[in-house]
Amino acid sequence: MKGWHPWAGGLVCALVSTTAICADIPLYSTGPSEDSAFVRFVNALPDATPLAVDAASTRLELDGRYSVSGYLPVQPGRSLEGTMTAEGHSVPLALGFSPGEFVTIVALPDAKSGLTQTTIRETPDDFNGLKASLAFFNTDASCRDASLRPAGRNADIFKAVSLGSVQRRSINPVKLSVQLVCANSNAGTTLDLGELRAGERYSLFLLPGAKLLAITDSLTH
Repeated sequence: MKGWHPWAGGLVCALVSTTAICADIPLYSTGPSEDSAFVRFVNALPDATPLAVDAASTRLELDGRYSVSGYLPVQPGRSLEGTMTAEGHSVPLALGFSPGEFVTIVALPDAKSGLTQTTIRETPDDFNGLKASLAFFNTDASCRDASLRPAGRNADIFKAVSLGSVQRRSINPVKLSVQLVCANSNAGTTLDLGELRAGERYSLFLLPGAKLLAITDSLTH
């Protein structure tokens, strides 16, 4: 896969005080290749609510408070169908993939149905082996003009990321702490990402309630 670096290690590593628990499940019997696509799942449910994903005759369980699976290779041109279930509530899965696409499916709480989902797609083309790649995913409807800044600075790393979308950029491999900004005002405390490494991809998720979750992207295979 062009521009993909972190093959080693099947599971993501949380950089905040959360635990990411996932299983190695091959959704399709294809290994990653130049025309592969990839999908991962995020449990953004509160109170350590377990999430189960049933698709392609396999089952993925995301336990703990705010957990993320690794990216799973899928075959473009084939539909992924199944369900996500949490505390007796279910939502259907039915989506296709384009070659080179990275798809993130986020399970979110819903006041009426108990469970909903949002699907965020990207086709990264920013790979630079001398820099780190950082993405910012916004799934918090309460944070207006969601932005991210280096702690203690006014310059934006990401600015006004729309709900249900992602921005990605290459940054220097440095030690970095970030501050969430909603409606041009700081929200919550700063988050220490540690030392970013050249050639690695990282994802920052803005979850409901102005909560930030940071992970190192990786593949499950």
